Amino acid sequence: MIIKEVTLFTSNIQKQRQFYKTTLGLEIIEDTPEKIAFKTGSSILKFQYKTKMQPSHLAFNIPYNAIYDALKWLKGRTEAIPYKDEYVTDFSRWKAKAVYFHDADRNIMEFIAREDIEKESDVAFSPRSILSISEMAIVTDDIENVYETIGKLRPIPIYDGSFERFCALGSHEGLFILIDKTKKKWYPTNAIAETSDFIIKGDYNFSFLNGKIEEMS
Repeated sequence: MIIKEVTLFTSNIQKQRQFYKTTLGLEIIEDTPEKIAFKTGSSILKFQYKTKMQPSHLAFNIPYNAIYDALKWLKGRTEAIPYKDEYVTDFSRWKAKAVYFHDADRNIMEFIAREDIEKESDVAFSPRSILSISEMAIVTDDIENVYETIGKLRPIPIYDGSFERFCALGSHEGLFILIDKTKKKWYPTNAIAETSDFIIKGDYNFSFLNGKIEEMS
C-alpha cells in the first residue's frame, strides 16, 4: 500500500512548524496560517489547524540498515521514547526495527526500518533518509467495521493481527494500524488511545473524521 499524503490536525501550527522544520530539519513545501506541509521522502506530511485534536500515531519508512544511525540522530535533536529501557524495538515477525518519539502535539511518531523494502543507505542519517510515510493509525472500538468500510473503497489484505484488539492492514510499504481503544493502549508509551482525525491520499483516499470514513475523489 502506497501512502502519498497524510493530513493530521493541530491546534498549534507554529509549534509543529518549529518541531518539524527546526528540530528535525524537514523541508517545508507549503506554509500558510492554517496549514503546513513537509516533504517526507516520496510522501507528504501535512498539518491543518483545528481548535481541538487528539494525538495519533504515524510512522516513516527508513533504510533497513539505518535504525541505529537514526536513533543517534534523533537523540541529538529530541527525546526518543524507550520501551522497558530499550530504544529500538525489534519486530521480528515483520522483519523490522523501530524507534519512537513525540512531536509538538504528542503524536507518537516512528522511524521503522523494514528488511522487505530492501533499501540500504551508505550515508549518515538525515531528513533525506526518510523514504515515505509507512503507517497511519486508526483508533476505534470496532476494528472489523473499519476493515470492512475500507475494503468497500478498495480491497485490502490483513498484514497481521485480528479484529480482537490490533490489526494491521496493507503491506510492508504502507499500513493502517487499527487498534481497539477499549482493549489496547498506545505502544510504546502505554498512554490511552483516543480516536483522532486525519485525511489520507494514495492507494486509499478518504477522511477519517469523528470516527467515520468518507471517501474522497
